[in-house]
Amino acid sequence: MITLDNYDFSGKKALVRVDFNVPLNDQFEITDDTRIKATIPTITKILSDGGSCILMSHLGRPKDGPTEKYSLKHLVPALSLKLGVTVKFADDCIGDEAGKMAAALKPGEVLLLENLRFYKEEEKGNEEFASKLAKLGDVWVNDAFGTAHRAHASTAIVGKFFTDKVCGKVMQAEIDNAQKVLENAESPFTAIMGGAKISDKILIIEKLLDKVDNLIIGGGMTYTFTKALGGQIGNSLLEADKQELALEILKKAEEKGVNIIMPLDNLIADDFSNDANTQVVKRGEIPDGWEGLDIGPETAELFAETIRKSKTVLWNGPMGVFEFPTFAKGTNAVADAVVQATEENNAFSLIGGGDSASAINNAGMGDRVSYVSTGGGALLEYMEGKVLPGVAALS
Repeated sequence: MITLDNYDFSGKKALVRVDFNVPLNDQFEITDDTRIKATIPTITKILSDGGSCILMSHLGRPKDGPTEKYSLKHLVPALSLKLGVTVKFADDCIGDEAGKMAAALKPGEVLLLENLRFYKEEEKGNEEFASKLAKLGDVWVNDAFGTAHRAHASTAIVGKFFTDKVCGKVMQAEIDNAQKVLENAESPFTAIMGGAKISDKILIIEKLLDKVDNLIIGGGMTYTFTKALGGQIGNSLLEADKQELALEILKKAEEKGVNIIMPLDNLIADDFSNDANTQVVKRGEIPDGWEGLDIGPETAELFAETIRKSKTVLWNGPMGVFEFPTFAKGTNAVADAVVQATEENNAFSLIGGGDSASAINNAGMGDRVSYVSTGGGALLEYMEGKVLPGVAALS
């Protein structure tokens, strides 16, 4: 695999797949620019070599072709500001106009193409569509780790049409940091698994049981474990058909000597709302009509104590409904503890994308941990041992 630092882009037009799938508000302003900031070193290296950049990305999930809400033109002002160059914009990602604009690019210039997903062929991995994209550049750079688990036209198929294929800095950093946790983790190694469903995390949990010392289980999936152990969970999230699986995980962990840490108490509510009535109850004692929306204070301290003593920390998934301030305390306590482990115990901390990345960034702590992944699903699949099409296409 050719890395960015081992390639000279002088005089080359680089077709760069980036992940600019960023959240926008009603005024089309970017509310979290983490993914854009992550790609700046890749783009800067190409430009400083004397190359030019043709950037391609998706944004959102447009269903019926071009949609104002999902146009990448909304990103041009912020991107121009960050790069210090006036970014040109093509209102299509293929076709004559995009071709002319790409051909006219001079060294040091940047062109952003319109949303790839305005074409159904992108997600279908259509070869003809990929070949049209390929005609725009001399070299393909894949820096979109967040979509590397998809065999889409721009993330994998386009690689067939290039002799020169280069791994971008985001892609390389994601792989390097995942490998560090998987292959070179210093003990004690603590994995924190949150989120709604066991079914989303089962493969990564099973993989981690061979590697971790501590497995902390939080978020909505804990209620399936609690129910399986005979507890009362009221109206809390439940994957009824995964109770047997939950018990199997606990049994395997015990056999492998992994310390499984589950909530001791829960913050519960009588409605799915920030303004609901709340109370703290012991695990397995949630009355009917109430649902668990966060870990309780006793649990937050237990989790934090374990995390602070760790030398390697992997965190994927929130502890509760952190979008509501009332139920964000558990997630924030975990974020605090991960930062403390990193800064005070010299731990290596990897934040596994998605909601965990949002939580740590919203708390203003993203730069106080070792690495924040930009790819939730892709990181999980990579750590599960799956071959990612976007990575394989670079070989």
